[in-house]
Formats: sequence, C-alpha cells, structure tokens
Amino acid sequence: MLRRRKLLISGAAVALTPLLNRMALAAAPPLEPLRPGARIRAVNPGTWIEPELDLDTLLARFAAEGWRLEIPDSVMQQWRYFSATDLNRAADLTTAWRDPTVDAVFYLGGGWGGARVLEAGFRFPARSKWTLGFSDSSSLLLAQWAAGRPGAVHGSLGGSDEHWQRTVNLLTGLPVKPLQGRGLRPGIGSGPLIVTNLTVATHLIGTPWLPSLKGAVLVLEDVGEAPYRIDRMLTQWRSAGLLQQLAGVACGRFTWAEDDILPGDFSMEEILEERLGDLGIPLVLNLPLGHGHPNSALPLGAMAQLDGRRGNLSLIR
Repeated sequence: MLRRRKLLISGAAVALTPLLNRMALAAAPPLEPLRPGARIRAVNPGTWIEPELDLDTLLARFAAEGWRLEIPDSVMQQWRYFSATDLNRAADLTTAWRDPTVDAVFYLGGGWGGARVLEAGFRFPARSKWTLGFSDSSSLLLAQWAAGRPGAVHGSLGGSDEHWQRTVNLLTGLPVKPLQGRGLRPGIGSGPLIVTNLTVATHLIGTPWLPSLKGAVLVLEDVGEAPYRIDRMLTQWRSAGLLQQLAGVACGRFTWAEDDILPGDFSMEEILEERLGDLGIPLVLNLPLGHGHPNSALPLGAMAQLDGRRGNLSLIR
C-alpha cells in the first residue's frame, strides 16, 4: 500500500503537446483479400521471444489457409530486452514492407519496442499491406493508419479456432459478426475504427503516429494497469482534447492485479464510466478483445457502428 501511495504522490508529469496527424479519416480503399498462396512475413518489432516458443499450431493454421508464413531468424534473436537493435528491427520491417512479393506483415512478440522502431526512422511505403498485431504493436498499427495506409488489423495469432476464423474472415474479405459488450450510454455512433492499447497510444500523443480521432469510433484495451493509472491516462486524453470529437467509445478487456485496488477506490468499470461517460456519445464496455481470450480482431480505419443501448459494435460493409 505504501509503495502504491508513494507512486501516486511522486509520479512526475510530462508535458505532451496535443498535436495530431491531420490526415482525414475518410474510408480508404480496401486491400485485396489474402488468397491461397499468399506470402506472409513475420517481424518482431519489440521484446525478444522465448526461443522454445512452439510455433507448430501457428504454422498449421497458415498451412490450412494455403498461406506461406516466413519466420526469419531475426524474430527469435535477442539484444538487451529487444529482439535486435532499433536500427536492425527497423531494417527488418522496411525489408518486409518493401518486398513486392510479401502480401502481409504479421507482428510477433510484444512487450516494448514498436515506437522505438518508428523513432529510428521506419516509414511506410506507398503500397500498403495487411498487418496483424496488438499490444505494443498498436503503435505500428496506429502509425500505419495515420500514414493513410489501410490494412492494419488489431488482433492476435493465438486463441481458439473460432477466434482465429474471425481473423481469417477479415483478411479474406468475409463478413464477421458484431461484437457484444455492455452498453452504458445510449446512442448510435458511426465512423472509422481506431483500436489500440491505451498505454501505447497515450505515449504517442504529440507524435505524427497517432491518427486524428475526429469522428472516429475509439476502442481501448489494456493490461497490468490499475484503475488509478487508467484514470491518469484518460485524464491526459481529456485534457489534450482527444475525446471530445469522437463518434463513440468502447472498451475491451482491462486486467490488473487485485491488490492494486484499495478499499474505497474506484473499480475499473467505475473509472472507465466516470472518465468516458460524460462525452455525450455512445459508451460500451466489456467487448471481447484485448489481452487474454478472446481477442476478437478488428480492422483499423474500417467504418463501424457502435450502439450504446444494445452494447454492440458492428462493421459497416
């Protein structure tokens, strides 16, 4: 308890300039669906992966779709707490993106490092690709959409067969079911989807890699952050004026250590409602996505409709 209170009192505030990439969030032309024979490159932009990680299930899933998954040796290497130096990780990502025979780039690993790859100079080429990732890779998904490149999908490679099938459907142009949560503020909001880890996106405020949120349906998730930390981050978003022009806001899974909450504190749902419930837009909690299972895939930039009364989020085709 003492440590937690000291953190609350002594945490240093960092002044962030609330400048956003001003690129219009008009619906971008969709990419061609992935087909049998598609070539997919794995890249690890973040923390190193345990070398004994079993990838057999993943490889089998790709083989069942007729996709060729390439996992370079660099994915499983280690440098400090990253898979490689910033420049080397940026080079791997650039190579994958600029290879005209690669149809998609999937992000393996997580932890921390995606934003450092952007800082190191990685830039998206004109030809877009499908990408898949979440957590720390949210920085790359957000930057891809901020650069006007469609194809970024917030989702994971694990999970149940049903969860994986949803991801496959998105990548192959098939419809997916609406996601069901719990509606807290009624109304219907429509706009392009922005899906992200809250902590990762908070640390992109003031950079060119956070896309404009004007008219967007924002979906947030996080892990390992106590309610008071979520409160702190959402207060930064509010103070920076980032939430006031949204069409709707929803939250996926937020998990934390139970001993981070003391008697009399806000619960997680209470602080999410308290910080997001007075914006005058639809609010939905408990969508089935984020760290843990299921982590239902959603495409950034796709037009979506959030129903705050029924508590569902659906894609508009």
